[in-house]
Amino acid sequence: MRQIVLDTETTGLSAAQGHRIIEIGCVELVNRRLTGREWHRFINPERDIDEGAERVHGISRESLEDKPYFNEIADEFLEFIQDAELVIHNADFDVGFLDHELKLMQHVKPAIEQHAEVLDTLTMARKMHPGQRNSLDALCKRYEVDASKRNVHGALIDAELLARVYLAMTGGQTALLLDEDEAQESSEEATISMASSGSHMDLVVVRASSDEAGAHEAMLEKLRQSGSCIWDDAVKGS
Repeated sequence: MRQIVLDTETTGLSAAQGHRIIEIGCVELVNRRLTGREWHRFINPERDIDEGAERVHGISRESLEDKPYFNEIADEFLEFIQDAELVIHNADFDVGFLDHELKLMQHVKPAIEQHAEVLDTLTMARKMHPGQRNSLDALCKRYEVDASKRNVHGALIDAELLARVYLAMTGGQTALLLDEDEAQESSEEATISMASSGSHMDLVVVRASSDEAGAHEAMLEKLRQSGSCIWDDAVKGS
């Protein structure tokens, strides 16, 4: 299974108000393993960046003046994510902006879900941890994912962190099953090793004393007097 963990940075909070994407970061997972393949681009938004947004991600408009426009990198981006499952934290936000960009360039498939499936880890986290904080920062702390290098929000570093959080969120049951399998294999290997080496254990047989045997017989006699004794029946049947 191929998954693309994705994050974006934008000029503001609302695509409906004309805000644009300025950064896309993606990392690839295949069969729940990070492959090392990434896709990362800065994008010229053709507009100013809100002060609040710039404080969050630290990207200025001046730094983007020589970057490509979205329509110049769209085909390359869509090829990278094609037929994968996109893993996104708060997917409505990122998907809304991606759809907005595709519509602006009048793409023949203007919805991102026409190119890839979408999995929202925020929805997943809220079901797993109801009533708790489920931001990416909170999940990193909860699942002990090292986010110490994250001084500001950045699309690529956030995608990498989300990939590790997602694997931790969804890996508990798998890990438990692996532990059980390993324990079973270890036990079987020990048994095979003992049999092949010809080793054996000296079993100690402790026999009942005459007093203990007498007490046992007295108890059986009481049971016989109270009715049928299944032990006697078993002995007779044998």
